[in-house]
Amino acid sequence: MIVKHFQLNEKNLLQKNFFLIYGNNRGLIQEITRDIIKITINKNVHKYQEDDILKNENDFLERIFNKSFFDNDKIFIIKKSTDKILNIIEKIVSKNLSEIFFIFLSETLEKKSKLRNFFEKDKKLICIPVYEDNLKTLNDIAIRFINENKINISRQAIDVITQRASGDRINLINELNKIESYTTKKKKINLEDVLKITNLTDNYSISHFVDQSLLKNKNRMKKILNENIFNTEDCIVIIKTFLLKLKKLKKIKRSLIEGKNIDYIFSTYKPPIFWKDKETIQNQLNELTINQINLLIKKVNILELLIKKNSQLSKKLINNFIFE
Repeated sequence: MIVKHFQLNEKNLLQKNFFLIYGNNRGLIQEITRDIIKITINKNVHKYQEDDILKNENDFLERIFNKSFFDNDKIFIIKKSTDKILNIIEKIVSKNLSEIFFIFLSETLEKKSKLRNFFEKDKKLICIPVYEDNLKTLNDIAIRFINENKINISRQAIDVITQRASGDRINLINELNKIESYTTKKKKINLEDVLKITNLTDNYSISHFVDQSLLKNKNRMKKILNENIFNTEDCIVIIKTFLLKLKKLKKIKRSLIEGKNIDYIFSTYKPPIFWKDKETIQNQLNELTINQINLLIKKVNILELLIKKNSQLSKKLINNFIFE
């Protein structure tokens, strides 16, 4: 029987004790597994890899069918399940066991999978497919976390955190936990804070990449682009970072034009500029005029619209913008 993950709390499902959960959303699979354990009110969880069971099939079945083993309810979680374990599952199901719960976890299963078809067609069995979270789902999770923990953060910053999760709620929760920890040092979290404390899917900091672009260091930019695979979400973060840095440069440039001292500007700028960034910003200011900064801001805004409309071309559009 095919069941959606949010239907697990329905009463008729409490009587089931065979579950197959398959898909590539690790975070959701973990949540569903925890929910099943809560529903069944079982505490004795035994975890296996499919290979271990296949190598010791008789021992595994003996442990299950041995009546003395029923002193307490048990849950067996079998990871990396494939069609190879189907014969063993059929033997267990045929015994009509009610005292033991089985959770079989698998990655993506094709429609022709015998294991998937077995669970889908039998009404006594529960089959739960899971898919990658979309941005809306991740955004809802992030907003709920932010509200529950009373974190003062902008909607734009939440969007960036969501984009950086790369479609994985485990990544998202990890980044949200970092944000929560950071609030012990700072009451309000801004976009710049998020860009500094959250992880990327690439080896280099996007902030560093944008800095090198504004310094027109083409050799360094080529190296970063060649050694990294930026996805669409990364490209959006690149755009946000460009805008953030360009607006900062514009504000500082205007202050310089008004005759203010650069050291005074750095010391009074909000949010504070870290000492390690001062030299980079100074070099960028020397490289760009106020008119060039204004023009870049316009181009970046246009680029953001193009990427959102043509996500499959995001990396190409970023490359064209960088090296034009």
